[in-house]
Amino acid sequence: MFEHFKTRLASKKEFRTRLYKFTLISFLIFFISLSIGILGYHYLAELGWVDSFVNASMILGGMGPVDQLRSNEAKIFAGCYSLFSGVAFLSAMAIFLTPILHRFLHKFHLDTDSEGNIV
Repeated sequence: MFEHFKTRLASKKEFRTRLYKFTLISFLIFFISLSIGILGYHYLAELGWVDSFVNASMILGGMGPVDQLRSNEAKIFAGCYSLFSGVAFLSAMAIFLTPILHRFLHKFHLDTDSEGNIV
């Protein structure tokens, strides 16, 4: 998927395409994770749609729940969703940053001759 460090740097067009693709993947991870949280809070904690959105967003963002949970099912869901959200957030950010960091490291390691041409 990515070029080897001894090959030429990918063109700007290819890099942009790769960046769009990885951004889309990370947004899909966020959207699916947020949807799981909204549905879980709505059906298990019996919160309204807006309150479910707020709670799921706050947990996915690392802030914690907003509303008091009354049932054991809702509390178990919130705990599992919190653990899942931490992994999902870190994974999505890693996927988003991968092409940027790869390009930086690749550019950093390119060998050039005395005239500045890539060897």
